[in-house]
Amino acid sequence: MITGGSAGIGLAFAERFLNAGNNVIVCGRREEVLQKEKFPSLITHVSDLAMESDRVALFDWVTTNYPDVNVLINKAGMQQRFNVLKADAKNDWSYFNKEITTNIEAPFQLSMLFAPFFANKEEATIINVTSGLAFTPLVIAPIYSATKAAFHSFTMSLRHQLSDTPVEVIEIAPPAVNTDLGGAGLHTNGEPLDAFADGIFQGLEEGKEEIGYGSSENRLRMSRDEIDEYAEKMYQATKNSIE
Repeated sequence: MITGGSAGIGLAFAERFLNAGNNVIVCGRREEVLQKEKFPSLITHVSDLAMESDRVALFDWVTTNYPDVNVLINKAGMQQRFNVLKADAKNDWSYFNKEITTNIEAPFQLSMLFAPFFANKEEATIINVTSGLAFTPLVIAPIYSATKAAFHSFTMSLRHQLSDTPVEVIEIAPPAVNTDLGGAGLHTNGEPLDAFADGIFQGLEEGKEEIGYGSSENRLRMSRDEIDEYAEKMYQATKNSIE
């Protein structure tokens, strides 16, 4: 099951899992997008992961109708770019809080729902899609970067807690990829989607627990000084976009 699988990275992963002979379920908020998928065998389900009730309902629906499911990919996420001096955190907090709910609460809860279910299987995998920005924040997307850093930390803890079970925990940390994350046209200079997805699947085949690609691969192991330098460099290159 892939959350946020109706487009972009999630759909590219779905295509590759289908081509490998898997049954694949994707969920997303927009029914009109899910209904237009070009892969007839893809199983789709409408779910708004920003809502706790939808997350629980999704777990119940998947495990009841597809009890053989043994892979969860937490891909769903959103990115907002803003200047904290211009953001209206008093009257419009719900706008910013939705990013926290989608990027943190949803994958945390889904992981905790599926972990006990998967622990009773012969083998299972939870794949959490964080970001290179979990390690070197994009300053103009402060909440997004912070949520991905939290998700990285959670994934490490999850891996250790499940180490004595059949459940493998994998982290994928993408760089900028040419998708519509955050809005159309923001990532046109990112890595080509198909090349990125192929690279990630090569990492999966090699049995890696943490998988980066392109620029994010080095960021997984940067020193603190390198992180500060990289973050400053990115900020200077992007700060005009939020002024």
